[in-house]
Amino acid sequence: MNWKILNKTSADNIEDIVKILLKNRGLSTKKEISEFLKPKNPQDFTAKDLGIDEKEIKKAKVRIEKAIKNDESIIVYGDYDADGICATAILWETLYELTKNVLPYIPERVSEGYGLNSESIKNLKLKIKNLGLIVTVDHGITADDKIKYAKELGIDVIVCDHHQINKKAPDCVAVVHTDKICATAISWYLSMSLRSRCNIGRSNPRQDEIAELVPSETRDLHITPRNDKNDDLPAMTNFLDLVAIATIADLEPLIGINRNFTKYGLDVLRKTSRCGLLAIIEEAGIKKEDIGTYEVGYIIAPRLNAMGRMGHALDSLRLLCTSCNDKAKQLASKLGLTNKERQLLTEETVRHARNLFLSQYGEVVPNFIIIDHESYQEGIIGLVAGKLVEEFYRPAIVISRGEIYSKASGRSISGFNIIEAIREHYDLLVDAGGHPMAAGFTVETIKIEQLKEKLIQSAQKSLTKESFNKVLKIDMEIPPQIISEKLYDDVQKMSPFGIGNPEPVFSGKVQVKDVRLVGNEGKHLKLTLSDGRNIFSAIGFGLGNFFEKAKPGTEVNIAYNIFLNEWNGNKKVELKVKDIKNE
Repeated sequence: MNWKILNKTSADNIEDIVKILLKNRGLSTKKEISEFLKPKNPQDFTAKDLGIDEKEIKKAKVRIEKAIKNDESIIVYGDYDADGICATAILWETLYELTKNVLPYIPERVSEGYGLNSESIKNLKLKIKNLGLIVTVDHGITADDKIKYAKELGIDVIVCDHHQINKKAPDCVAVVHTDKICATAISWYLSMSLRSRCNIGRSNPRQDEIAELVPSETRDLHITPRNDKNDDLPAMTNFLDLVAIATIADLEPLIGINRNFTKYGLDVLRKTSRCGLLAIIEEAGIKKEDIGTYEVGYIIAPRLNAMGRMGHALDSLRLLCTSCNDKAKQLASKLGLTNKERQLLTEETVRHARNLFLSQYGEVVPNFIIIDHESYQEGIIGLVAGKLVEEFYRPAIVISRGEIYSKASGRSISGFNIIEAIREHYDLLVDAGGHPMAAGFTVETIKIEQLKEKLIQSAQKSLTKESFNKVLKIDMEIPPQIISEKLYDDVQKMSPFGIGNPEPVFSGKVQVKDVRLVGNEGKHLKLTLSDGRNIFSAIGFGLGNFFEKAKPGTEVNIAYNIFLNEWNGNKKVELKVKDIKNE
């Protein structure tokens, strides 16, 4: 791995170190630094701040008000990932306070697929009395044909989405769109706008007010908006916990407005009264007051996502919206077990895909990894693609091969826009959508080989050898003796960390005093390090292969984060080693 030192200025005090860290993140003026360290409340954002067209918000509100006035039924049509589920929960709970004629709808991944589905729209029209409006959340921006079909059935559509637009926006009542934030944040802003305009006064909905849900396999299960909201918080602040979860889960850059949403949202999450989230937190064995981006991204969000990957995401929505503690615990247990099943299946599929890929290409790894098999489950192929990217550092697409149609999911590397690469060959596809770093599509199975050839050819032209040099960005080199709890505390003021605002990485020369392998199969290193005066405890996750190079007495350069280890009331700053170099 190549190291890139972002700032080679020497600093021997904490104040100068913090200034350099901020500068590395493009912050140099007092105003920029103040806004970063003291982000404003998301409730102060305007539509312009979020990149949303205020005219479209007004159109959406007018149409929703019309539906309420005319007793039309409304469907909030979501998606089966954490962002889509959280977005659905916020908008549905808001609308339910305005009208009883509103239902949430989450499609089943395999039978209905991503986004609007014509057959599902038809079934909803037949089963939901006086259905006049569908509001999509986390999809719809490329669903022109489905929106047109809905209009033919007499159903208007409002699109709330953050995915990349095609050449033009869809022809519908309103398009509430921006690519600056996740879909849940869009749903939150629309809900906040509705609350400011409409008279919200309904509460404590009755169980019998909710109609039977579709599709048919879930008709016996009911869902009712919760009534356990924290009355000490303003109405829309109650929803910021879900916005934070979705922002982190959807890998939004944690800078600018997304930083504000996440920082305030994590504060709300640590105080949440939403019993479904409390049940997840208890089931996962984490402390509510310690929740940060790691706990959300690697513990909470995977559980919400697991149902959409392995079963039906409606259970994740039920968990978020229930006000029954016993039901919340049952659902949290189900999500936890399903997530474990997902982990095992992912590991098994990664092994199969890796072996299949190596058997096809051997030592010559192409610029674009594309692998397909009929055994691959559609719900996990994106995770498998991500694992291939981690190991081979190439864009990767994994295809779940079907008899007539096949579903694909891809992940990319820095500098390669995977959705643009896919859409260059739209003539071979049934449908496609996504982001520069993650995308998915449907293709006729007979066209897979032709599409593979085209994509690999395109990647061979646009990607060079330099594209595949994995780079570890290091903020700066610091003298190890400056590492202290004070430095840790000042660094933490820059949190929450994530994409766009990575946790600061330092480097320095130390001597190995002790080393041992830990974890399953000795994958990790436990180290005792010294700078000649001080002793540091360190852990290197996934660095077991460095064991022979880090023998006691060896001088090494390390790249590392600092973290605070707390136990039995004691605190100690330790190092999380990211890479080791002998030179």
